[in-house]
Amino acid sequence: MTFIEQLAKAETINQSLLCVGLDPDPARFPGAWQHDANRIFDFCATIVDATRDLVLAFKPQIAHFAAHRAEEQLERLIAHMHRVAPDVPVILDAKRGDIGSTAEQYAVEAFERYQADAVTLSPFLGFDSIEPYLRHEGKGVFVLCRTSNPGGDDLQARRLAGAGDGDGEMLYELIARLASSEWNRNGQLGLVVGATYPAEIARVRELAPQLPLLIPGVGAQGGDALSTVRSGWRGDAGRTTAPIVVNSSRAILYASRGNEFAEAARAAAIATRDTLNAARR
Repeated sequence: MTFIEQLAKAETINQSLLCVGLDPDPARFPGAWQHDANRIFDFCATIVDATRDLVLAFKPQIAHFAAHRAEEQLERLIAHMHRVAPDVPVILDAKRGDIGSTAEQYAVEAFERYQADAVTLSPFLGFDSIEPYLRHEGKGVFVLCRTSNPGGDDLQARRLAGAGDGDGEMLYELIARLASSEWNRNGQLGLVVGATYPAEIARVRELAPQLPLLIPGVGAQGGDALSTVRSGWRGDAGRTTAPIVVNSSRAILYASRGNEFAEAARAAAIATRDTLNAARR
């Protein structure tokens, strides 16, 4: 299946819009695992096992592994995800942004080394930085569009001049238009839009009416789940016509610092999933 088809299947099977982000921080691990980077796989695999029937995607963040020399643990983790949750796609949060042979190698890293189903990219270098990933048949690509951090305003909210039909639009609006049209050559492109900007989510949905939206920022970053779904999700009678992938990381991963952390993570994931589902109804 293509990535878009995987998303649709996982949403149906698990009745969920929730993506669990895996941003391991050994300093926040429970009990005897605290500060032990060798336990990154164990911690993340336990979270995966506790939530695998509650999500439509998992999103490991590559820097949280690489900083601790845990790339091999990331490989094992993604293989574990595919084994225990074969219907749930894996989005590698890498935010790569380069061109030429370097972009080609980053694509190999994401899709062949790590066996991810999709990857996040920065579009600052233009289509040249995205095209090498589109050669990997059926793989998904999420392009940063309107991110949840306050500094996103520095560039993304700047108005453009001399942009033809888009004269006067903001940079994030141009990215959304390009992604929904000429950039989407394999039909698997999506956009990253932060939950802290529900009005911008609605605007991106207007410009990209069918693209999947990866929406971080719900939970610890303060994004509101109800506003997020109402701004971005489109569907009828529970059937999604414009998918959203709502990510929560720390609020689920670190719901408890005790030995019952898996049970606490599952409870937090259930609460978030149910809130998201209530919003679309």
